[in-house]
Amino acid sequence: MKFTALLILTAILVLFLGPYFSYPYLMGIIVVLSYLMSSSGASSFFAAGLGMGLVWLGKAIFISIDTSSSLPDKMADLMGMEQSNLLWIATGVLGVLLGGFSGLTGALLRNLSKPKRSQGMYRY
Repeated sequence: MKFTALLILTAILVLFLGPYFSYPYLMGIIVVLSYLMSSSGASSFFAAGLGMGLVWLGKAIFISIDTSSSLPDKMADLMGMEQSNLLWIATGVLGVLLGGFSGLTGALLRNLSKPKRSQGMYRY
């Protein structure tokens, strides 16, 4: 449940706030959102990563098809790629990594702020 909620909230925030804020601010928002959702580290990584990666992939495809610009082809040639479609995949992977590590950061900050349980007098 938390996975799906974090995935949807991340995708909505990135989709609607993306045109107004740069990606470091979006990453900070994802950290706060993941902190507040208090899910596990792996769940936060994959949910936030998929949310941001799918939105970035969709926007890259939409912009490339909508504008029918030759810029993606020129960028692919500049990077040594044969097809400009590989740029779409690279954009999606970059979104997954940025969103995933932001979600993981929020989950780990949540774990740091939890009070430690007393182990009693006899600890190993």
